[in-house]
Amino acid sequence: MRITLDYGRTGLPVELPDDRIVGPLAIKPSEPLANAESAVAAALANPIGTPPLAQLARGRKNACILICDITRPVPNRVILPPLLRTLEEQGIARKDSLILIATGMHRPNEGAELDELVGAEIARNYRIENHHGKVLEEHDYLGVTPRGVPVYLDSRYVRADLKITTGLIEPHLMAGYSGGRKVICPGIAALETVKIWHGPQFLEHPKADCGYLDGNPVHEENTRIAWMAGCDFIVNVCLDGQRRITWVGAGHMEHAWMEGVRFVEKVVRVPVPEKMDIVVTSCAGYPLDTTWYQAVKGLTGAMPIVKKGGTIILAASLSEGVGSPEFQKLLADNQDLVLFKQRIMGKDYFVMDQWQLEELAKVVLHCKVKVVSDGLPAETLRGCHVEPAASVEQAVADSLTEHGPTARIAVIPKGPYVLPYVA
Repeated sequence: MRITLDYGRTGLPVELPDDRIVGPLAIKPSEPLANAESAVAAALANPIGTPPLAQLARGRKNACILICDITRPVPNRVILPPLLRTLEEQGIARKDSLILIATGMHRPNEGAELDELVGAEIARNYRIENHHGKVLEEHDYLGVTPRGVPVYLDSRYVRADLKITTGLIEPHLMAGYSGGRKVICPGIAALETVKIWHGPQFLEHPKADCGYLDGNPVHEENTRIAWMAGCDFIVNVCLDGQRRITWVGAGHMEHAWMEGVRFVEKVVRVPVPEKMDIVVTSCAGYPLDTTWYQAVKGLTGAMPIVKKGGTIILAASLSEGVGSPEFQKLLADNQDLVLFKQRIMGKDYFVMDQWQLEELAKVVLHCKVKVVSDGLPAETLRGCHVEPAASVEQAVADSLTEHGPTARIAVIPKGPYVLPYVA
């Protein structure tokens, strides 16, 4: 069977044994919107749970619009033009609207990346700035939550007269689903907030996982934190396998977002009859598979359907390497993941990005991981707690030898955009 896995910008065609395959597991077909920009304009005028954006904008002195960074394929070129046009029509001057890139703990997006992120016209004609999560003085302190999280959020958003967020709703490895509240926390949160909210007291909870909202402390806490800053209006979308807009909703931060979650749940949840010996997957290609830090999401997405002691085979381009300097050092300093888990459960150990190594540890302590990539050398991949493989075909052949003649293989070409489960 010939299947193309999402990989970098081009995809990766692979040949797999027909008689062993379950799948490919794919997002259910959903009709893309015929005129997406018109649909966005309609959502702004007919929102869920709030007055229209034009009414909210009338009389406001300024606006801050949060957008996701380059690691998320949000169609900003479709969302932003009608939104910005509405603000200007209601008297908010262009110079008084700030587009703030919610980088979280990621690097800033500048230069050519801005053109890619929002389109050349908006990049050249609007004020666009990056959030800097490690610069505490750029944040306002809003208090401590009942669960003990100190809340520091970007001052430019907190002090804005009109607060607008945008985003994409998809499965998320910790918060259940992305979008909605998530562009505020962690999107514009300081490290002092994220290190507690992304700490083991939250991430080790059994419901801090893909597809869970009820009882998920990560979701509950960042919703609480987002409301502490306030949010007047959201614009969120859902995408199909070709990244075309299939749903758009706007309005109330929770009510509009939940409409999108209900839509996406019907599309991304895919059953298998039993747990698999082998799962072949991706990290959804560019921009999500550019670093090992991000590619971990491809592994966690496959976890629900791989047997204990089974194998996940991940194809990821890793064109930008391992990730941040902090994540690289974290990997180098923690070659024993059992000891790492013990360290983070204590009070005296914290390194930025440890939450992603914590998620990786859950996977590699459960099953084997083989990685196919032309972005990192084999030695570096071994330092990432995985086994390098020359090709997906070779990794599958080796895994079939290890798991025996009755082994079954599930294939997830679009990686974490699909939410597989055992029916």
